[in-house]
Amino acid sequence: MAIAKVATRAAVGVEAPQVWVEAHISNGLPAFNLVGLPEASVKEARERVRSALINAGFEFPQRRITINLAPADLPKQGGRYDLPIAIGILAASEQLPLQALEDHEFIGELALSGEIRECPGMLPVIVAARRKAMKLVIPQGNRSEAELVGYAEIQLAQHLQHVAAYLHGQMQLPGITREMLWQDTVSCHHEHSCLSDVIGQYQAKQALEIAAAGGHNLLMLGPPGTGKTMLASRIISLLPPLNYEEALEVAALHSVAGMTMDTTQFYQRPFRAPHHTSSAISLVGGGSVPRPGEISLAHHGVLFLDEVAEFPRRVLDCLREPMETGEVVISRAAAKLTFAARFQLIAAMNPSPCGDTGTDSRATPDQIRRYLSRLSGPFIDRFDLTIEVPKLPAGTLTAPKAEGETSANIAARVRSAREVQLSRAGVLNCQLGSKALKQAGFKSADLVFLEQSVTKLGLSVRSFHRLQRVARTIADLQQSSTVERRHIAQALGYRAMDRLLTGLRAQ
Repeated sequence: MAIAKVATRAAVGVEAPQVWVEAHISNGLPAFNLVGLPEASVKEARERVRSALINAGFEFPQRRITINLAPADLPKQGGRYDLPIAIGILAASEQLPLQALEDHEFIGELALSGEIRECPGMLPVIVAARRKAMKLVIPQGNRSEAELVGYAEIQLAQHLQHVAAYLHGQMQLPGITREMLWQDTVSCHHEHSCLSDVIGQYQAKQALEIAAAGGHNLLMLGPPGTGKTMLASRIISLLPPLNYEEALEVAALHSVAGMTMDTTQFYQRPFRAPHHTSSAISLVGGGSVPRPGEISLAHHGVLFLDEVAEFPRRVLDCLREPMETGEVVISRAAAKLTFAARFQLIAAMNPSPCGDTGTDSRATPDQIRRYLSRLSGPFIDRFDLTIEVPKLPAGTLTAPKAEGETSANIAARVRSAREVQLSRAGVLNCQLGSKALKQAGFKSADLVFLEQSVTKLGLSVRSFHRLQRVARTIADLQQSSTVERRHIAQALGYRAMDRLLTGLRAQ
């Protein structure tokens, strides 16, 4: 009676806990039993492994085979256990040396011919194996993810025969390229259109700069065709590139979601723009096998909601908690998963159902109020800046184009302001707590002025703190160590939604 233990890793959100595949071969009627809480996709491994072993030229034991996936209380799904199960059977039947399995982890899906196919969600596996200093054998198709981590103890396999020859010491499996020349933060950044392409809208451009510098959430109100989407799509060109650890977090979330990562955009911040018909699960994450949603795929980047009033209110309200905590917790009967979701929200909408307000509007004040009520008050409260993007004055389109400021120039100011924020508090201004705001350079008289303004506008305590953060960012952009009243007044000017609602109440 022989027994073999093979190490592999499961997929639990962005974590990859170790799993032991225990193979036991005993006398008795031929059988192949798989235990250890395997789901349907894992149970199907019995047929794949049997065919792969026979077609690869190995002997499939005609005895009683028991495969246990430990720990038994951890749900297992997917075809990633095929390779370790096959290795376990070969080792238990003495077709592979047991001692060769030490300090190794195996993961991969088997074709019926014995070829090893790539698996989704490999990046967390590689990171976990590096942390434990284990040698990792993975499919050749996951090479790009292996190169993102740059772990030297990775072996790439294309066929089950190659893995067997490697464990017998008869050949070496290929590794990854040591010189990762693509990891250059300069060459893979800012391939977006320039902000100078947008005609006019100087206040909106300034608000975009403030939002980029402090990581603030921004809501743009304006009639159709005024450039809201153009402005939002150019915010990525103002943001600094990710550092290596941040980029690895983003890549891990994309890997778990089954998305391929372009290595040339490894350091670029993600920009996600889901359609307004998206469901709550596609936005927040979930499913029978929980996967990250759009807010997690926008981690360390930008989530752009165009025509935000067309999203179902229930879907938008699902964003409120992740916007505050920076993570989303998905609870299921089998597991409780946490996905990072520290994103910057940029939204755009029309101010009325017909697109216009004032004398050009075809909608009545009641219709406008009903339209705006699609956004709940607490959701609107999460925006640090709400700005109006008006129609361009007559003659602007045909007038000689004035050279606007380029994204590169604005990005330099944004980078300097962010460096000041990080050196002062360790976080961006959008994450400053109430205690940190008291030490952010405000004068007592100016805070009284701000409180009076907030009370007059009927805003919440949350808005009081958000206005402080925006004023602090404006001061940082102007290289001022203290926050002056003019900075607070400018921050109060970015409350277009409050002015619109106040005007409707007056009618």
